Amino acid sequence: MKIYLTAIIKAKEEHRDEVLDVLQNMVKETRKEEANELYSLHQGIDDKNHFIFYEIWKSEEGLAQHNQQPYIKAFGALINEKLQEKPQIYLTNII
Repeated sequence: MKIYLTAIIKAKEEHRDEVLDVLQNMVKETRKEEANELYSLHQGIDDKNHFIFYEIWKSEEGLAQHNQQPYIKAFGALINEKLQEKPQIYLTNII
């Protein structure tokens, strides 16, 4: 079953460029993953520190494997220091 995921990331203003570099690398690398169907990154118009991922995965297993990749772990290392708060993750189904 496909997994639809939305992630909301709020960078601290002074770290926005560094966070964006890491996020853009995640896009580049994730799009190479077999289990990935869509991985798009958006930036807020009114607040440039807000980033939103919209993702579609072929399976839970593929998403789990994605979360173990080094570029995802590199993002995890930023969370406590460079983000305003922990990312908000929403797993959904199309209705």
